[in-house]
Amino acid sequence: MKAARFTRFGGPEVLEIAELPDPRPGPGQIRIAVRAAGVNASDWKKRRGLMDEELPQTLGYEAAGVVDELGADVRDVALGDRVFGFCTEGAAQAELAVLSSYAPVPPSLDFPGAAALPAAVETATRALDQLGVDGGTLLVSGASGSVGAAAVQLAVGRGARVIGTASPVNHDCLRSLGAEPVAYGEGLADRVRALAPDGVDLALDVAGSGILPELVELAGAPEHVVTIADFSGAQEHRVRFSRGDTGRALHALTDIGALIESGRFALPVAGTFPLTDIAEAHRAVEEGHVRGKIVLVVGDAPGNDGRAASPDVVS
Repeated sequence: MKAARFTRFGGPEVLEIAELPDPRPGPGQIRIAVRAAGVNASDWKKRRGLMDEELPQTLGYEAAGVVDELGADVRDVALGDRVFGFCTEGAAQAELAVLSSYAPVPPSLDFPGAAALPAAVETATRALDQLGVDGGTLLVSGASGSVGAAAVQLAVGRGARVIGTASPVNHDCLRSLGAEPVAYGEGLADRVRALAPDGVDLALDVAGSGILPELVELAGAPEHVVTIADFSGAQEHRVRFSRGDTGRALHALTDIGALIESGRFALPVAGTFPLTDIAEAHRAVEEGHVRGKIVLVVGDAPGNDGRAASPDVVS
C-alpha cells in the first residue's frame, strides 16, 4: 500500500509517499480502505522531531473509509460498512489503515467530513468530562479551531453558557455555534467580566497562548481550569493538563452521530488535499490560519479530483 512517512526530521519537504506492507487487524480491530484522513498539529510536530525520536515514522491517527477486513472477535461491523475512528499505530494517512476504536459514519456526512471528527470530538469531550461541564458558564480560550469549535457545541448541548475567545474575524462563526465571542489579547479578563461580572464557572484552554493565569482568575481556582495545550503552564499554575494517554473519551465517537444528524453539531472541513499533496496539507496546518479541519483524500473519496480544495483561510 501507499502511505505517508518521513525518514528524517525537518520541514514538509521531508515527507514522502512510500510503498509499505499492508497492515493486518488484530483481535478487536478492523482494517479499512481509507477514503479520507485528518491532519493534525501532532503530525507536523512529529515531523519536526518534537514528539518522537525514532525514524522512519508513518503519520495519521484518524481516518474514515470502508471496512475491508475484520480482526478476531469483531461483530459490530461488517465488510463494506462506512466507518471512522482512530488508528493507534499512527499510520492512517495511507491507502489501508487498522482502526482500534471506530463508529459508523453519520449518514449525512461524506468521508472527509467523517475523517475530521475523531481527534477534535474526543479531545473536546474528554476535556469537558474532566471539567464536569453540566450547565453553568464555560470560557473556551481558542474557540475557533477544530477542537475549540467542537467544545463550544458540545458544551452548549450540555446546557452551558459558553464564552469563546477568538480574533474578531471569527466572532460571527462563534455566534453561529452558540457562543458569546470576545477578542483574545490584553484586557481579556475585563472583556469577559463585561459579559459575566462574577467571572465564569469553568475554563478550557485550547490555544496554549499563556492565558492560564487569567483563566484561573476568572474561574476562581486552578481546579476549575483544564488545558490541552500548555503543559508547562499547567505545572506552574497547578492547572489540570488533559492528555489522551491518561484515558480517552472514546464514547464520543458513537455519541456524535446523533448530534450531527439532529443538526446540533457540525465540524467544517477547511480544505482537502490528495494524499500525494501531503506536504501542502502540512503547510496549511502548520501555518494555523484555517477555519476547520484539513483532510487528506485517498482513492475515489468525494473531493479527490486531483486538485487541492482551497482552505478557508483566516487571519
